[in-house]
Amino acid sequence: MVVRTVVSDAYGARFMTALAQFVLRRRKVIVVAWILLTLLGAYSANAVSKRWLEQFSIPGFSAYEANQRTLKTFGTGAQAPLVAVFVAKGDVTKDTGISKAISAGAKVNRGSRVSSYFSTGSDAYVSKDRHTTFAELYPPGKPAFNSDVHVKTVRAAVRDATPAGVRSYLTGRDALYEASSGGNSGGPSVLTEALIGGLGAIIILMFVFGTLPAVAIPILVAIASILNTFTLIWLLTYVTPVSIIVQFLVALVGLGVAIDYSLLMIFRFREELQNGEGTEIAIVETMRHAGRSVIVSGSTVAIGLLSMVILPVPVIRSIGIGGLLIPTVSVLASITLMPALLAMLGPRINRLRVMPKRIVEGQDPTKGFWHRWAMIVTRHPVPVAIVGLAIVALLLIPGLQLNPSEAQLKDFPGKGDAIAGRQALADSGISAGVMKPYVVLVENDTSGEAGTVVARDLRDAKGIAGAVAPQQWAHDGTELVEVFPSSDSASPASSSTITRLQHEVLPSLESKLGGGARLTLAGVSPEDRDFIHAVYGKFGYVLAFVILLTFILLMRAFRSILLPLKAVVLNLISLGAAYGIIVFIFQWGHGSEAIWGVPGTNAIISWIPLMIFAFLYGLSMDYEVFMLTRIREEYDEVGDTRKAVELGLARTGKLITSAALVLMFAFFVLSSSPGTDIKQFGIGLAAGVIFDATVIRTLLVPSLVTLFGRWNWWLPRPVAKILRVPPAPLRPASATGD
Repeated sequence: MVVRTVVSDAYGARFMTALAQFVLRRRKVIVVAWILLTLLGAYSANAVSKRWLEQFSIPGFSAYEANQRTLKTFGTGAQAPLVAVFVAKGDVTKDTGISKAISAGAKVNRGSRVSSYFSTGSDAYVSKDRHTTFAELYPPGKPAFNSDVHVKTVRAAVRDATPAGVRSYLTGRDALYEASSGGNSGGPSVLTEALIGGLGAIIILMFVFGTLPAVAIPILVAIASILNTFTLIWLLTYVTPVSIIVQFLVALVGLGVAIDYSLLMIFRFREELQNGEGTEIAIVETMRHAGRSVIVSGSTVAIGLLSMVILPVPVIRSIGIGGLLIPTVSVLASITLMPALLAMLGPRINRLRVMPKRIVEGQDPTKGFWHRWAMIVTRHPVPVAIVGLAIVALLLIPGLQLNPSEAQLKDFPGKGDAIAGRQALADSGISAGVMKPYVVLVENDTSGEAGTVVARDLRDAKGIAGAVAPQQWAHDGTELVEVFPSSDSASPASSSTITRLQHEVLPSLESKLGGGARLTLAGVSPEDRDFIHAVYGKFGYVLAFVILLTFILLMRAFRSILLPLKAVVLNLISLGAAYGIIVFIFQWGHGSEAIWGVPGTNAIISWIPLMIFAFLYGLSMDYEVFMLTRIREEYDEVGDTRKAVELGLARTGKLITSAALVLMFAFFVLSSSPGTDIKQFGIGLAAGVIFDATVIRTLLVPSLVTLFGRWNWWLPRPVAKILRVPPAPLRPASATGD
C-alpha cells in the first residue's frame, strides 16, 4: 500500500484527496446546489428547443455560396428538385395538357422554379423515342433537418391534372428518400428516448448492483448531468448556432457517459467498504483512484469532440462543441455530486436489495468468472491475441470499403410511385442525373445572351447529357443554366465531371464570354461533393490532433510510453471495426431494412464516419482507462505484470461490460430517431462500444499487456521530467515477474 500511495501522490492524488475532503465537509451544500442547477436545467431543456440550427452549411465553398446566391435571387436553389415524369403511347410533347399538370404540382410549394419541354421547347427533357418527358420542380426555401416538400401532395396534384392516356409519376431525391423509408419520417421524441434509455439502464443496473440506492444514484447523476448540459448548450446558442442533432446526443450519450462514470465510482466505493474501510476513507480512496480515472476518461472523450472545431463546417463544429459539454458536465457531477451522495448514504448503499445476492455479486471478484478468464489470458496470451486479431481483421475488411458519400439515387430500394418514376426514366434512356441536375449560375451578364452560349457549349462537354437556359430563369443580369449529367449525380463519374466543369470548362467559358461574366457551378450534387471535401479534406489534421493529445494525456496517466501507444493503436483498430459493422449493415444492407426500415444504399451518409470517430474514440478510451489504471495500480503494488493483469481484469471486467451494456442500449434507442443519419450514427456507436468492451478490452488489451511484460512500465527520465511524473527505468525481467 505504501508503494501505491507514494506513486499515486506523484501525479495528482493530493488534489483528489483535497477535493474528496472538501466534498465531505460540504456534502449537503453540494447536493442542494446541484438540485437547484438541475431545476434550471429542466427549464433550459425546454427553452433551447426553439433555438436549434436545422441547416447544413459550408461557407466559403463555391457550390454552397452559389446556391445561396441563387436562393437570394430566385427564392429557390438550395433544395433538390422534385421530378415529374410523364409517359405516353405517342409523342408526349403533343399533349399540351401535361403543362397544366406540371403547373398544378408547382403550386403546392408556392414559389417553385420549374423547367420542362413545355416551358423551354428543349428536347433535353424528352426521351429519344419521344414517349417520355420530365419536368423539374425546385421547391423554395432552405432544407432543414425535417424539411417537408409535400411529396405526397405534389404527386396527387400532378396525377389529378394529368390528361387521359398519359401516365404520371413523381420521383427525385426527396421522393426516393421517402419511398426507401416507407414514408416514415417520424420517431420518438427526445424525452421519450431518454425515458426508454433510462428504463433500460435501470434494468441493467439492477443486475449489476442489486440494491435500490446503488441503482438510483447513477440515474440521479445522469439526470443532473443531462439537464445541466442543456443549460450550457442553451447559453451556447446565444454565442453560436448549435445543430438540432445535439439534443439526441445530450439525452442518450449523456445518459450513457454519466452512468459509465457512476459505475466506476460506485464499484470502487463498495469495494473499499467491503475491505473494511469507513465511509470517509472509502470516499477518499474512491476519489483518489476512480475519481482520477473519471477525469482522464472524460478528457479523452472531450479531446475527440474538440477536434471537430478544426473542420470548416458550422454544423460539425457545433456538434463538437455541444458534445464537448456532455463529458465535461458528467465528470463534474461524478466528482462532486456523486461522492456527496455516497457520503450521505455510506453503508446503506447496500440495503434495500431487489436482486438476490448470489445473482448480482456471486463470488469474490478475484475468484469469480473474470478472474478465471484473466488466468486463461495471462497463461495463453499468444492464442488469445491471435483470436482477437482475427476477429478484428474480419471486421476491418468491410471497414476498409467504407464509402462516405451521398448514395446514388439509382441504388435507393423501395416500392411505389417514386421507384416507378425512376424506372420509367431508366427505361426511356433518360440519365439518372436528371434527378439531381447541376446548375450553372451566370452573373454579371451584360449581354443577356451568356446563359444561351453556356448551355450550347455545355451540351457537347464530356459527361453531360443536356443543358438548357430557360428564359424564365433570368433576372437583372443573373441567369441559370440547367445541366443534366450523363450519370447518377452521386457516382464517381459525376464527381469527375464536377471537377472538370469547375476547373476547366467553366473557366474557359468565362474567358470566351468576356465582359466580366462570372460562371459558378451550383446545384445539390456539387454542394454535396463540397461538403465531403470540407469534412474529409482536413481529417488528417483532426486525426493528428486527437492522437497526439490523447497520447500525451495517457502517457502521463499511465506513466508509460508503450501503454498509451498501444491504447491509441487499439482504439483506431476498434474504430475500423465499428466502420466495418455499419458498412455491413447499412452500406451493404444486411439487416438494415428488416430491423430499422432503412435499405442499404452502397454508401454511408458523409458526416457519419467522422462523428462516429469523434465520439467513439473517446468513449472506447474510457474502458482502456478504466482497465489500465487498475492494472497500473495493481502493478505498483505487487510489481508483477502477469499478476497485475489478472487482478486488473478481474476487478474491471464486470464494470466495463456493465458500462458498455448501458451505453449500447442508449445508442440502440438513439437509432430509433427519425432520419437515416441518426440511425447509422446510433448503430455505429452501439456496435463500436460493445465490440470494444468485448474483443478489444477482454482479448487484446490483457493479452498484449501480458506479452509486452516489463516494457509496459518503461518511462525514460527525460520524458518523465517533461510530464512532471516520476521516471520508470526499464527493470530486469526477473524483477517484474516476466
